Amino acid sequence: MALIFIRTAIIFLTLLFIMRLMGKSQVGEMQPFEFVISLLIAELACIPMADTSIPLLYGIIAIVAIFIMHQIVWLLDLWFKPMKSVICGKPSVVINKNGIDEFQLKKNNLDVSDLIESMRVAGYFSLDDVYYGLYESNGSFSALENPDKESSSLSLLLIDGGKADKKNLAACGIGRETLESFLKEQNAKLKQVVAMTVNGDGRVYFQKRGEKYKILNMEVRGQW
Repeated sequence: MALIFIRTAIIFLTLLFIMRLMGKSQVGEMQPFEFVISLLIAELACIPMADTSIPLLYGIIAIVAIFIMHQIVWLLDLWFKPMKSVICGKPSVVINKNGIDEFQLKKNNLDVSDLIESMRVAGYFSLDDVYYGLYESNGSFSALENPDKESSSLSLLLIDGGKADKKNLAACGIGRETLESFLKEQNAKLKQVVAMTVNGDGRVYFQKRGEKYKILNMEVRGQW
């Protein structure tokens, strides 16, 4: 028991020292390669702590080797700017002046509901509350706020990537016929709609594929 305690303490102090050398990003929002390195270090640290048959030095050497690889990648990122986009990726602009960029969403394996969730976390409750929205290379969401935003209640997603959300339609008191009639007025078919949301006041965000978004109005009977 004492041996395991001592081995664990040594690994802990080694990890603490290495993580401090790696910089503040290791304890904040990490880039993809930093996340991978953190996972590797955690795995390498567990092996010598749990298995006393493995020399402790092996675990320490492996952790130091990972630290050296981290420093090499960091130097490449610092000296050769094109490497930054290769190693860390680039920010993706998912909302622009025309509305949602469906291509960028799909490129990042996201849909409109994921985007709306990220916006709510950032304090925006309508898709037109921001002029520009982007996902940084570390996965965080950033936005340039629309100073004229008019969010007065929570918006519900009715159509996401050409698919209707029956639960949200029912919550808004909007039947299938009403939705089809609305789409007909906009000269759009369901599968052509990138996104459609509505808030409690009947304010609609509507974007047809290949066109700029529109702000419209429709009658809603539900309460949320």
